[in-house]
Amino acid sequence: MSEISAAIKQLCEEKNLDYQSVISAVELALAAAYRKDYGERNQNIQVKFDPETGSSQIFDLKTVVEDLPAEEEQEMLENLYHPDSKEFKRQEVSAVSSKPVPADNSDSSKETVNEDEEEVEVKKRFNPKTDIQVKEAQILKFGAKIGDELMTELPIPESYGRMAAQTAKQVIIQKLREMERDMIFSEFKSKEKEVVSGVVQRREGRYVFVDLGKAIGLLPAEEQIRTEAYNPNDRIKVFVKEVREGHRGPEIILSRRSDEILRKIFYLEIPEIASGLVEIKAVAREAGSRSKVAIWTDAENVDPVGSCVGQRGSRVQTIISELGGEKIDIIEYNEDPVKFITNALAPAKVISIELDEAEHKALVKVDSDKLSLAIGKAGQNVRLAARLTDWKIDIIEASPIGDKKVLEINEETLELTAENKILQEAKLSEQEEAKNNDDQAEDQEQIEKKKGKKDQKLKKEKKIDTDSKEKDEKVKTSSKEKNKELEEGPSEDEK
Repeated sequence: MSEISAAIKQLCEEKNLDYQSVISAVELALAAAYRKDYGERNQNIQVKFDPETGSSQIFDLKTVVEDLPAEEEQEMLENLYHPDSKEFKRQEVSAVSSKPVPADNSDSSKETVNEDEEEVEVKKRFNPKTDIQVKEAQILKFGAKIGDELMTELPIPESYGRMAAQTAKQVIIQKLREMERDMIFSEFKSKEKEVVSGVVQRREGRYVFVDLGKAIGLLPAEEQIRTEAYNPNDRIKVFVKEVREGHRGPEIILSRRSDEILRKIFYLEIPEIASGLVEIKAVAREAGSRSKVAIWTDAENVDPVGSCVGQRGSRVQTIISELGGEKIDIIEYNEDPVKFITNALAPAKVISIELDEAEHKALVKVDSDKLSLAIGKAGQNVRLAARLTDWKIDIIEASPIGDKKVLEINEETLELTAENKILQEAKLSEQEEAKNNDDQAEDQEQIEKKKGKKDQKLKKEKKIDTDSKEKDEKVKTSSKEKNKELEEGPSEDEK
C-alpha cells in the first residue's frame, strides 16, 4: 500500500467517509490544478487518479451533438475568439428573452415571441466546453455518433505551480466538508421521529444546543419544558423532530415535549415492554407536569401495571427522574370504554358512566368529595383522560338534591369551556383566600409566640436586675457596718 492510499484510508476512518468519494475529490482537485496552469478555455478536464501508484491520467471529455447551421457556427466562432463580441451577444440574448409580450394577443406577436424563445434555446443547447459537433468528432474518432463521449488524452505536466497547488487544496477541503455534511444529513435523516441521547453544550438566548456526537442539534424554546434547567454537560434524551438542509450544514430540530420520549424511555427501562410481552396502547402527556400511559398484555400471569411500576416503584421512579420529576400515571387498558374511562380518571372513583356513541361522549358521575380528584388542577386529570381514551368526558356531581354538570370539555381542543374556567377560577380564588387566612392566622400565632417569649425575657432580665440590686445593697450595708466598727474601736469585753 502506498503512502497516499494509506493516508486516504486513515482520513476515511477518522471522518467516516467513503473511500471512492475521497478519490473523486482528489480527481476534482487535480483537474482544477491542471485547469489553473495548463488548461485552455473550452476544455472539459477530467482526471483518473490511481492511489496505489500515485499516477494520474488527464482527459478532455466531450459529448457528441448534432452539427450546427453555418450561421450559428460562424457566430459561435466569433464569440469564441472575440470575448467582447460574446458578451455583447449574451446581453442581446438576455434582452430578447426578457422582452415583454405585446398588449394585443395577435398571432404575429405570439409567433415572434416563440421564435425568440427557440433562438435562446438553440444558443443554450450547444456548449463548446462540453459539446463537440459530429463532423469534428468523426475526425478524432471514426464512426462517432450523437450521444457518444470522446476522451482526448492530454499530456501530463511534470509539476504544478504554487497557485495550482493552493487551488487543489481548497477543492479537496471543500469537497470533504460537503461529503461530511451529506453523510451527517443522511444519517440523522434516518433517525428522524426517533429518540436519541445527547449532552447539553451551551445556551444562547432562548435556544439550547445539544451535542449529538457527530452533529449539534437545536432545542428551540417552544420544544423545551419550562420546569427543566438545561445546564452544560447535562445528559438528556431528545426527540428528533425534523432534519433539514441549512446554509452551514444540516439543521437538526429537537424536542423534549414529544410523547415519543415517554414511549422510548418505557421501552428502555421496562424489559417486558421491550420484549413485547406488555404493550403501550396510548399516551397522553402534558410535558413537565403529568402524563398518563395506558398499557395492556394478553398474558395471564403478567401484571402489566406492576411490571411497569417495579418493586417499591423503582422502575417508574427511574422514568420520572429521566423526565425531570414529571408525574406519571400508569393505567391498565381495557377494550370496554366504560372500564377504560374509569381507569383513566384514577385516582378518582366513579359512580357510573353513560356513553353517547353518536357524539362519542361519556357522562361520568362522581361524588362531591371526589369531584376535585376527578377534575384535577385546572382540569388536568380529566383532560389527560379524554386524550388517552379519545372520548369527550363530561363530569357530573352526584347530589341528594339532583345531579349537576360541573365540567364540560371542548371536543376539539380538549380544554375547559368558558363557564368551567370561571368555576375553576372561583374555586381557586376561594382556595387562595382560605390559604391566605390560614397564613394570616399562622403569622398572628407566630407574632403572639414571639411576644410571649419577649415578655418572658423581659421578666427574666428584670428579676436579674432586682437580684443584683439587692446583692449590691447587702454588700453596701455590710461594708458600712464594718467601717462603723472600725471607727468605734474594740468593745470593753474585747479589751
